[in-house]
Amino acid sequence: MTDDAPPPAAGLFDVVRARLAGAPREALGDWATARRLLGFGRAPRIVAVGEAWHLGIFLVADDAVYAVGQVLRARSEAVRGFTAESQRDRAARAAAAARGGFADGQIVHLGWQRLDLATVDAGGVSGPLTGDPVHGPLVRWSAAGATRPLAEYLEDQLGLLR
Repeated sequence: MTDDAPPPAAGLFDVVRARLAGAPREALGDWATARRLLGFGRAPRIVAVGEAWHLGIFLVADDAVYAVGQVLRARSEAVRGFTAESQRDRAARAAAAARGGFADGQIVHLGWQRLDLATVDAGGVSGPLTGDPVHGPLVRWSAAGATRPLAEYLEDQLGLLR
């Protein structure tokens, strides 16, 4: 490897972890399999499966990097009037998180996708990341957006946290 070789994706995220040390993390949640209790079904719930720093379109955990999925705030179930079915769905997910043990108002990430940084470093694609032997790892932060170097994107996102 020469000195002008672009840094690998895994190395960039190691630097991010070091810079975020001590910063608050957010919960990673997943749907729990519903068990029957005394013959009755239980309401669906979202339970904690880990935690990570939320950095733009990434969730950076100690041993992995994920693409962000849905972001919600846990909220106790309450009778509410809804003008749209999407509001009802969001409220149901928020209540499922509260039933799973999250505190009211706690941020929960759901539907995240683990990224394969080794594949990206080998020139492949994983989620929003693409390997490029000339420019290093590239990120596409929106479906219609152009790619940009991952190192620049991460630096910009870290700058927003100051």
